[in-house]
Amino acid sequence: MRGLRRAAVGVQPGSELLRPLDQRRPASGGLAAPLTARRNGAWSPACRVAPKILLMTAPRASATVIVFSHDPAVREQVRTAVGRRPAPDLGRIDWVECATGEEVVARVDAGGVDVAILDAEAQPAGGMGISRQLKNEVDDVPALLLLLARRDDRWLATWSLADATLAQPLDPVTVAETVAQLLRDRARRLPVVR
Repeated sequence: MRGLRRAAVGVQPGSELLRPLDQRRPASGGLAAPLTARRNGAWSPACRVAPKILLMTAPRASATVIVFSHDPAVREQVRTAVGRRPAPDLGRIDWVECATGEEVVARVDAGGVDVAILDAEAQPAGGMGISRQLKNEVDDVPALLLLLARRDDRWLATWSLADATLAQPLDPVTVAETVAQLLRDRARRLPVVR
């Protein structure tokens, strides 16, 4: 019976997890081994939870997000709304601010961009035109989020092939959730091979 329980949670005889807590060696990276306990011959639920806790607290890779607008106030508003970490399951964001469309195209061409937030009302080149250009010309295009001045412009945003749209005024919770979802979708995507 005990052997079946060990196999059920993936612990082999002689494993580090079977030693008393004070006799365990630290795991790699200086972290202590996951906590386990046996009560009355049965494994406690903590045995199954501990790996999840270690997974949740493990460092994640940072994401690169471009925010494009000719207006510095709009760029600051977006950065403030999203913050440094839009969701607990994601890593930190490295922000890249761009004031011109040429800067956006050059930065995306260089690679390593996960999400681009484009102001549709930017001048002289708007975010909708840049979005369509990136979708048609770049192999590994990042997820694109368009900031619209009017909700009624969403139909026009479909022409630009953007992945998501948000209407102004920006709601910080909605902006953070949208950026987090775009980052998750980007992480699940197959990489582009050049």
